[in-house]
Amino acid sequence: MKYILLFLFIATIVISCKKEKALEQEIANINTDVKIERFDKLFAKITPEKLSDLKKAYPFMFSEKYDDSFWLAKKEDTLQIELFNEVNKTFSNFENIESEIESLFNHLKYIYPEFNPPRIITTTSDVDFRNRIIVTDTISLIALDSYLGSNHEFYGGIANFLKANLNKEQIVVDLANAYAEKYTYHPNRKTLLDEMIYFGKLLYFKDVMIPFKTEAERIGFTEAKFDWAKANESQIWRFFISKELLFSTDSKLPSRFINPAPFSKFYLEEIDADSPGRIGQYIGWQIVRAYMKQNDVTLKDMLIKSTEDIFNNSKFKPRK
Repeated sequence: MKYILLFLFIATIVISCKKEKALEQEIANINTDVKIERFDKLFAKITPEKLSDLKKAYPFMFSEKYDDSFWLAKKEDTLQIELFNEVNKTFSNFENIESEIESLFNHLKYIYPEFNPPRIITTTSDVDFRNRIIVTDTISLIALDSYLGSNHEFYGGIANFLKANLNKEQIVVDLANAYAEKYTYHPNRKTLLDEMIYFGKLLYFKDVMIPFKTEAERIGFTEAKFDWAKANESQIWRFFISKELLFSTDSKLPSRFINPAPFSKFYLEEIDADSPGRIGQYIGWQIVRAYMKQNDVTLKDMLIKSTEDIFNNSKFKPRK
């Protein structure tokens, strides 16, 4: 009997893998054509004679508060030139990133047929890393100076946990996250569980849209921190339950378990030092995954479900 069960288990996995490959091939055949517009390079080469042409082509990149002399002076600024040079050095080849963005857009088009790929425009933002991706219906801006590598000298004054993902491999992850926020409806985030489920939705969205990225990359953990989260799921869950945190509206809880931080704050020495920040997002992700396994629901429908609906119908059980 056990051999029969093992055979059925293996057969199910094989069939599932074949279906996933067939689906990915169907999505790839959508073949979205992405062309990266390197505004950063165009701006670095402007002359007084050509500035007006660039402003006509990219009016949204030039604030009307400043006259032409401001932009020409900025282009000649020593620090700005150094910024351009470092961006050009890191992004001399854009093919792999372009391919990943195309794959993301193929997946978006498959799930949302009405999706129209926007213009992808690269720029610099004086290392405004908190706004490194901006998405609208027609334009997606990528600030390349926020993706030079976590150890880059420009990021010396930024906390380690914040600069850890300032590398070019995370561009498509951040872009996918921006679209996840755009398509996810989850108002009235009052409790810790509300926050967990909301971010779980965003992460599940990335499961679907960028399956070519690792789980650790999708959530922005190192592999070691991701492995720690998996290994300690049960202990984390017991802590949340025993402390009655799930339905708490304590305003300090997001900073302890949801927001970017060097570690999550259990206030237990044996856990805090090794834990990644945002562990609540990770647990919320696993709850949403459990919900999607237990229920015949589309991604679109799940993204508008309430916290109560997802949690009560997830039958979530942490890894042991």
